[in-house]
Amino acid sequence: MDNIYEALRESHETQRTLCRRLVRTKPEDPRAQEIFKELRIELAAHAAAEERYLYAQILFDDMGLDSSRHALHEHHEIDECVEALEEARNKPEAWPALAKKLSHEVHHHLREEERKFFQLSGKILSDRQKVSLASQYRSDLDRMREVVA
Repeated sequence: MDNIYEALRESHETQRTLCRRLVRTKPEDPRAQEIFKELRIELAAHAAAEERYLYAQILFDDMGLDSSRHALHEHHEIDECVEALEEARNKPEAWPALAKKLSHEVHHHLREEERKFFQLSGKILSDRQKVSLASQYRSDLDRMREVVA
């Protein structure tokens, strides 16, 4: 059985791959919008499910309060980058810099989350909770991908 961290890492790898593809694709390439749409959906669905099934649990523990708030703030910053890129759809001159900024924010957040937040939350959650949260997260992630799309 997998745990919440293994489930989250699957989406993290998808996000990393999509960010790399987005940065490497020229704005005039029709695939750029397709990649961006796929990334936007993955980011939004993942953030919603992760906030519900990991962050919310950790917010209830004093030891996890600051880390949870920080992670939520980074999700907000990523949302702002996505919005800026959506607004730049018809501005090919602005697209590369905004795509790089989004990619940077996503990579930073994932790296920090995997190296720090997972370790801290791992001390707070029981093994049973980690397994249970994985199935809840996966179910909500799939549902949210449909909702966001």
